Amino acid sequence: MCNVYSNTMPVAAMRQLFAVDASNDQLGNAEPLPAIFPKGNAPVVALTDDGQRALWNTHWGFVLPQVSKKTGKPIQPKAVNNARDDKLRTSPFWKTSFVERRCLIPATSFCEAKGRNAARSATYVWFGVTGEGNRPPFAFAGVWRAFSGNYGGEHREMVTSSMVTTGPNELVRDTHPDRMPVILHPENYEEWLTGEPEAAFALLRPFPAEEMVIHQSGEGLKSDRGDL
Repeated sequence: MCNVYSNTMPVAAMRQLFAVDASNDQLGNAEPLPAIFPKGNAPVVALTDDGQRALWNTHWGFVLPQVSKKTGKPIQPKAVNNARDDKLRTSPFWKTSFVERRCLIPATSFCEAKGRNAARSATYVWFGVTGEGNRPPFAFAGVWRAFSGNYGGEHREMVTSSMVTTGPNELVRDTHPDRMPVILHPENYEEWLTGEPEAAFALLRPFPAEEMVIHQSGEGLKSDRGDL
């Protein structure tokens, strides 16, 4: 699973890369994000009601209500930021979003920690894709849904997102043996956003290891500034 990634693309670059008209850009003057954690702001490319691509700022993680085991009263909800590919079509938590509300999650790298049981000495490995520039941009397969309710002690209305994960390729497996985020090839962006569920599901596979790189790794590397 992925619990931190980066998106250091300028907003104008995201509009160009993902074919988003400026009138549908809700990010404003968003700053580059060298580290996006669960519950943080996560830009996505989603479709408006009339089928146009738009850039939205979302809360990374679907909101899952929680209650105290001791009192039975509501407590701070959980943010579920990874959606397993093998649960998308069967779990009520994910199914409607997969069928009706898919999105692209722009990124420039993502991190997996090795040695998670010893957090202080964990090695943080930052992965990316091959291409031109220091941190070539790409997009994860994502899903989104709206949330309205109590969150953090106040009423909030927001759009939430989660990235889809699948089995790891050969490069990622050494760091995380079970899962990796689904990275989409640009020619598959439209299919993921607008295709029928079966066609979209067929895109959920490990990204080729030979098309990926490790940008950096080491202890304490909880952000990836890239070319900032």
